[in-house]
Amino acid sequence: MTHPLFEQHRATLEGALNAIATRGYWSAYAEMPSPKLYGEHAADAGKRAFEAHLGQRFALEQPGQTGWQGGERSPYGVALEVSYPVCAPEALVAAAQAAMPGWQALGAAGRTGVCLEMLARLNAQSFELAHAVMMTTGQGWMMAFQAGAPHAQDRGLEAVAYAWREQSFIPTRAHWEKPQGKNPALVMEKHFEIVGRGVALVIGCATFPTWNTYPGLFAALATGNPVIIKPHNQAILPAAITVRTLRAVLAEHGLDPNLVSLCVSPSRAATQALARDPAVRSVDFTGGNAFGQWLLQHCPQAQVYAELAGVNNIVIDSTDQYKAMLGNLAFTLSLYSGQMCTTSQAILVPAGGIDTDEGHKSFDEVCADLARAVQRLLGKPEVAHAVLGAIQSADTLARIDQANRGELGQVLLAASALDNPEFPAAQVRTPALLACDAADEALYMEERFGPISFVVKTADTAASLALCERLVSQHGALTVGVYSTREDIIDAATAVTWRGKVALSINLTGGVFVNQSAAFSDYHGTGGNPAANAAYANSAFVANRFCVVQRRRHV
Repeated sequence: MTHPLFEQHRATLEGALNAIATRGYWSAYAEMPSPKLYGEHAADAGKRAFEAHLGQRFALEQPGQTGWQGGERSPYGVALEVSYPVCAPEALVAAAQAAMPGWQALGAAGRTGVCLEMLARLNAQSFELAHAVMMTTGQGWMMAFQAGAPHAQDRGLEAVAYAWREQSFIPTRAHWEKPQGKNPALVMEKHFEIVGRGVALVIGCATFPTWNTYPGLFAALATGNPVIIKPHNQAILPAAITVRTLRAVLAEHGLDPNLVSLCVSPSRAATQALARDPAVRSVDFTGGNAFGQWLLQHCPQAQVYAELAGVNNIVIDSTDQYKAMLGNLAFTLSLYSGQMCTTSQAILVPAGGIDTDEGHKSFDEVCADLARAVQRLLGKPEVAHAVLGAIQSADTLARIDQANRGELGQVLLAASALDNPEFPAAQVRTPALLACDAADEALYMEERFGPISFVVKTADTAASLALCERLVSQHGALTVGVYSTREDIIDAATAVTWRGKVALSINLTGGVFVNQSAAFSDYHGTGGNPAANAAYANSAFVANRFCVVQRRRHV
């Protein structure tokens, strides 16, 4: 039997299933904040809903509450002053385990239907979520709306579609009959039950608290597991809104709301203790290498899905669209002030320069022209603020200052502070562009998170490709790009990325950028290099989150 919510949202699910099979463009949720798409009053209602949280206690009625915690600092300087319930982790784990049997009994179709309803509800709250994402992460408004709401919801739906597809391959029962020649056949009835592995812990990040959280959240839920969301302490509000909505959907349909809970942790040690709880059987994490590696090493009871740091890079060999290439790179380096796990950090250029449609360009000319392209892009304040957003972390601000002092390489373009008239206390910085030699590995061979990029001088394109491969294999990367007018170079770059197991973008000069990833079409990460041990999303991202338990008897 199916479930009423499964039937209600069947068209959405079928659209997602078709999209992951064909990998063409498709989206279930409108990415433009238009009143024609979301309703005439949706924008105002969403802003009011966000503002209603400010200065208030965000009640969730979860078990084991011991107090309240706040302290989020908005990169825009807006006073948030929201307090969230602090609950004993053991109480959340126990409540999650108690909720799990009812969720399992719902069956794969029922769970899928409820997850689809959850996503529909979140989509209706897109403006509220967008304001929460913007004010906690520093993203510009349009990015906060798109990446924080509909694109994140698409990624959640993508995980649900994969989860349903994998579970739908498993029959619930089978009649088994084995012939025995002249003797009566052996006849059995077999039943197959999909059972979640256990409590799922989803650890959010400070810069993309929904986009990086929804895949693991919905992959775990759809496959039969309760979920505890542990948000980054500087980006709690988007997670809290999400949890409240999901708990409401569960309660409305007669399910235990403690299937989903929010864990606001007072310390890293408390988060580590929760991650090591024997009942926690999966952990999804996006963030820095230190804590990610700790999870991989110290949580043997759990399957850890980790997206970590990397050194994304671009090989420039030649181009027949020089200005368009520079414009594409300038936007890539500037978008959300480089605070994306997919932003290019190392741009590898031969010492002898490159051939272009504007003639040969020396290494120094490429450096100078790229710096001017960044300045040109950000020349209008309204454009600059929309693209850059604000700096999320004090650590990132410190790295920018270090780059400006010349401690990380020759300064081609110093980062500068911009005043945002709408948010006078916002921490806004333009990108810092540095130059260094390939031999100066200590400068560029680690992630310098934020708007800090290096033009790295290599001996030639062959050396650039070899360096690209070493960066990916040793330090990891989510994205690699190549610019070349020669098919043999493109073929060589393709081979490099096959060996390094990293996504490749070729000659991007239009409205698609190397640091963008489209749900249902692009695989975010491959799981094959140190930057991530999983992909958003594929079958491997969901299939190991459940077990199949069979029972059989003679008939």
